[in-house]
Amino acid sequence: MIEKINGLKGCNVVIKLGGNILNDNIIEDIADDVVKLSRAGVRPVVVHGGGHEISKMMEMLGKEPVFVDGLRVTDKETLDIVAMVLCGKENLKLTSLIIKKGGKAVGLSGKDGKTIVGKRIEKLGWVGDVKEVRTELLDVLLERGYIPVISPIAIDDEGNLLNVNADIAAGMIAKALKADKLLILTDVPGILRVRNNLDSRIHKLRLEELSQLIQDGTVSEGMIPKLRAVMQALEGGVKSAHIVNGMEKHSILLELVGEYTGTVITV
Repeated sequence: MIEKINGLKGCNVVIKLGGNILNDNIIEDIADDVVKLSRAGVRPVVVHGGGHEISKMMEMLGKEPVFVDGLRVTDKETLDIVAMVLCGKENLKLTSLIIKKGGKAVGLSGKDGKTIVGKRIEKLGWVGDVKEVRTELLDVLLERGYIPVISPIAIDDEGNLLNVNADIAAGMIAKALKADKLLILTDVPGILRVRNNLDSRIHKLRLEELSQLIQDGTVSEGMIPKLRAVMQALEGGVKSAHIVNGMEKHSILLELVGEYTGTVITV
């Protein structure tokens, strides 16, 4: 299968991993696939979430998670929890796994090198929109064969940390890197026409169709940031975006060779 990836040699491919996937045994296979891509000359960039672990930690500390349009309301105490889970536990786990599989992984957050510059959404607390992605640090790592593993903690112009949705961060990173593809791995088999009906998966979509899916309620909650990330990426020049069932073995490789396991969106 990996031989069919040759057309992507030298291309940047951004892969976003949802928090549920990080807590499943499938993460071993995903790490292995990422390393295979790197060895084949593809330049993977991994962006990860960690929402499940963040919510679990909040509940342990007596805080109730609150979401608005799929974004976590984040006060100062919650921000400390988010940074601890994302930059510590989850980033360390994923980076270590990729290294274990033979890859040259480097763990970092969006604040490092001011890679992700955010603008605060004050009604949500210390949550940020992505204002800018600076690729200087990523360019150096990719040129030297390293695999950046990025947690979505941004920094604003005043030096404050901000909690940024991982899907949005991945979309903006893909745009800034002029990536060939954006893959968003989740625990559902793509975009569903009918909620909870796995047989209603939409196999292919055009960029112009995405807004309607949000407006008519076909997608809701956590899928909304994913579609917004896809819009930003495709409008910024990324050739295709894929919302993929990361719970299936080798879903990354299958998607990249055209054996689509999720929903592929193009301009």
